[in-house]
Amino acid sequence: MAQPKAFLFDLDGVIVDTAHFHYQAWRRLANEKLGFDISEEFNESLKGVSRTESLDRILAHGNVTLSPAEKENLATLKNDWYVELINKMTPDDILPGINAFLEKTRLAGIKIGLGSVSKNAKPILERIGILSAFDAIIDGTKITKGKPDPEVFLKGAEELGASPDECVVFEDAVAGIEAGRRAGMKTVGIGQPDILTEADVVLANLNNMTIEDLRKALHF
Repeated sequence: MAQPKAFLFDLDGVIVDTAHFHYQAWRRLANEKLGFDISEEFNESLKGVSRTESLDRILAHGNVTLSPAEKENLATLKNDWYVELINKMTPDDILPGINAFLEKTRLAGIKIGLGSVSKNAKPILERIGILSAFDAIIDGTKITKGKPDPEVFLKGAEELGASPDECVVFEDAVAGIEAGRRAGMKTVGIGQPDILTEADVVLANLNNMTIEDLRKALHF
């Protein structure tokens, strides 16, 4: 088995918790423009899913049919509301243990990449002050297929000069874990084991995690 050469991190729910911002914006859209509500439980099904597909799921949930133009307008409006929320983010929004783990990764000589369907990934990384930590950023502006398609992670591996079996994916969403597995990579789930059942390893967070412990857990 190859040694890990690159770590690929999802953004939402792994590096920062922007899920609640997405939920606030989607819920506002459902309330104000569509005439129904969405629960936090339903919002779980939107994690790791593209903006377009998220809107389709919400419309199906509320049994609403719209034209492509109407859907595009609503998706844009949701993003505008979301951007307003993330523009208030600071380095305090970085999840526990992330800064230390990125530093350990760098010291171990492992490349660091971002693999996110978000088109707001770079602005978020700038706002929280860690844009320079990444050797490659693959986001929604560089891909044509959302997760669970493996495109985002395969492009990340390519930009980092690593083969899939040398990469480890860090994800909090079922769709992201599936994307990592389909890319032929080891997967680390950040969250609950009963939800991220397909991940090779599941951790509550990366706080106090060492590279050596992770290598052992993933059998590298």
